[in-house]
Amino acid sequence: MSLERGPYALGERVRILDLDKPGHVRTPMYVREKVGVIERYCGDFENPEERAYGRVGRERIRLYRVRLRQRDLWPDYEGPDKDTVEIEIYDHWLRPASGGD
Repeated sequence: MSLERGPYALGERVRILDLDKPGHVRTPMYVREKVGVIERYCGDFENPEERAYGRVGRERIRLYRVRLRQRDLWPDYEGPDKDTVEIEIYDHWLRPASGGD
């Protein structure tokens, strides 16, 4: 596992992209195009989107845990504003959030 944390720092705001990829992906629809905060760096791993099709031994990519507010995911959420969801997202699905996000 790489000790390099990559471009995203703890607490940094990121947008989860909608890459519109077919097949097996680990990024659920309900988090795509949403903004969250980097909660932790999890390490570098082979891309599961490639491994699902037997393509192993590829380069390793960074995996981050991203925290999102439930209210941002589901506008009709009636629980406390502080309620969150954490999800692990690979680097290629993330971009820095712009100031207006």
